[in-house]
Amino acid sequence: MDLGKVIEELRKEGKLLVTDRILKRRYEVTKVIKDAETRKACVLYRVEGFSGLCVSNVIYSRDALYRYLGISNDEELYELINDIISLSPKDINELISNSYFILHDFSSFYRLFNGSLSNLPAIKFFEGDGGPYFTSSIVISEIPSMPKHYNASIHRLMLLSNDELVIRLVPRHLYSIYKENIGKGQETPVAIVFGVHPIIELLASISPPYGSFELSGYRHVTKEPLGIVLTPEYGIPIPASASVVIEGRITEELADEGPFTDLLMLYDRVRKQPIVKVDRIYININNIPFHIILPSGIEHMLLMGLPREAAIWGSVSRAVPKVVKVRLTRGGGGWLHAVISIKKFSEGDGKTAIFAAFAAHPSLKHVVVVDDDINPDNPYDVEWAIATRFQADRDLVVITNARGSSLDPSSKDGLTAKLGIDATAPLSNRELFARARIGDEGD
Repeated sequence: MDLGKVIEELRKEGKLLVTDRILKRRYEVTKVIKDAETRKACVLYRVEGFSGLCVSNVIYSRDALYRYLGISNDEELYELINDIISLSPKDINELISNSYFILHDFSSFYRLFNGSLSNLPAIKFFEGDGGPYFTSSIVISEIPSMPKHYNASIHRLMLLSNDELVIRLVPRHLYSIYKENIGKGQETPVAIVFGVHPIIELLASISPPYGSFELSGYRHVTKEPLGIVLTPEYGIPIPASASVVIEGRITEELADEGPFTDLLMLYDRVRKQPIVKVDRIYININNIPFHIILPSGIEHMLLMGLPREAAIWGSVSRAVPKVVKVRLTRGGGGWLHAVISIKKFSEGDGKTAIFAAFAAHPSLKHVVVVDDDINPDNPYDVEWAIATRFQADRDLVVITNARGSSLDPSSKDGLTAKLGIDATAPLSNRELFARARIGDEGD
């Protein structure tokens, strides 16, 4: 299924908003997406200067993503993500021969785009952004030291000119590929795809071991192979169902990237980052909408946060007998704050869960652990647990000078103080901590 079919299903369900007017690239797209978030719906629209349709808020909720994945609860999601992370590396020929992928002819799906980067819908979302950005960009590249092994990951791209972008590279897999090529005096050929099924977007957000191609997880999710094509210039495997494909090269040349509004609704600082030289742009012949993700919006938070929730769930599950729910909270940008509910069997389980959570997600700054009668999705529930079940002199965990997140402006030189709150009730005298309940009339 491609993104166009997903949108048609959302239309049938009454979860698709359609904006008839052509939107300006500066700020107006942001306002329309924020309105769709409030209404918990996907939105379809047009952007000035781009002939195709654009779509945002496809993953308008956690439950929407679960439907796309064919699952029904958190535990299934976390098991699915952790299973994908454990997939062993295979080269592209193995993946095709083992039916992870079905290879199609490129020209059966794509045609050359009659325009430049400036004709694609790069958006300036907020006043302080350094320029127009592409935000749903999945960058696929070959690993030089592992021929025919590929990496797929999402990166923001700032528009520089008609044929140049600047890419934000953090020290993960694509950065390693880039540095390996630079060490050989080579550029890094890439394919950049936009407008794919939400399953593919999630897969590109997961970090399996180096050499495992993220998109091979598609069969693990759907039980069906993913249709792919090889790009004409560099032979890079990409989904056959993307809206737009760019072939280009990440160069050694650097340019200012940023500011950019990140998860915490703060402006990430300006950095020198690599320039991508664009060779060709292709567009899908099936008129699939171009996906635009709102920085700091629900899609951004879920795609970044859910793989980390899975890591926290796995780590805490190995440390205490029963984890009920894990949430990276909206107020923490879906990144810095977690609430974890557990079924407590032993005194000390709360603190054990705190340390396991910090170990699983190094960017985590604050974590609250609550009992299984508390809903982590309800901040009033969580505050009530802190008010009634927490004592600072015995239930507070503080870790100083620990590695933190670069997104946190209050950290210094990458170091932060971490705080854990054990808001679980003691096992003795549990009746003192029971919430009042309205009984049935027959009681």
